[in-house]
Amino acid sequence: MATYAIGDVQGCHDALQQLLTRVRFDPAADRLWFVGDLVNRGPDSPGVLRLVKSLGGSAITVLGNHDLHLLAVAEGATHRHHSDTLDDVLNAPDRDELLDWLRRRPLLHTENEYVLVHAGLLPAWSAQKARQLAEETEVALRGDGYITLLAHMYGNTPTGWNDSLTGYKRLRVVINAFTRMRVCTPQGDMEFKFKGEVQDIPRGYLPWFDAPNRASAESTVVCGHWSALGLKLEPNLIAVDTGYLWGGALTAVRLEDRQMFQVRAA
Repeated sequence: MATYAIGDVQGCHDALQQLLTRVRFDPAADRLWFVGDLVNRGPDSPGVLRLVKSLGGSAITVLGNHDLHLLAVAEGATHRHHSDTLDDVLNAPDRDELLDWLRRRPLLHTENEYVLVHAGLLPAWSAQKARQLAEETEVALRGDGYITLLAHMYGNTPTGWNDSLTGYKRLRVVINAFTRMRVCTPQGDMEFKFKGEVQDIPRGYLPWFDAPNRASAESTVVCGHWSALGLKLEPNLIAVDTGYLWGGALTAVRLEDRQMFQVRAA
């Protein structure tokens, strides 16, 4: 049995199929861990959702920012972006089934020493703390008031965590950290405009995983979201967004031995 961590698919169904063939994925024996952003920007988001959904317990996917954005657009909680390619999902005959399944995916998955999340964890959060905050937010996303939450999740403030936060400000920080963060200050204040390479990070900020005394450092975080970072394998980090959509590759890393498999973009 093997577990494969797979980077941001973003609607690239054919590439995902090729990657599963390359790793000789056996749904009866193996598992897939998707770092989120199954949809948007690519040509076949419904195909990706149907494939991952069909795998049942053989596949775990956490929510990414594009997944949440699809849910918000579908419910009229926000406007579409000019670069969105969501119409094929919104007009699909099984639209409601796909969206309901997606809304019920976790924000974070913990297992043994691993933490699976789309973007990252704030420095003050241990794996246990992050799991608690994820569960709190997942209850809201799956509850009757989820449309209101989707409308309030947009925004860049508060930039950091405080245990005294309540309401939508509290949930927004959690969602932003788990699904949008790339860099932060050593104290954990997030910045969201930066999307580039490490050497170009604005002064005063650093990659979230390099924050000193990071409370989750004893866990191995598996994540994506930061395509300009590329593949990064460290003792406590497996970052697998290698930018297939932007001409890079779709990557899978086998957790048991960290062997890497890729399908390059044409």
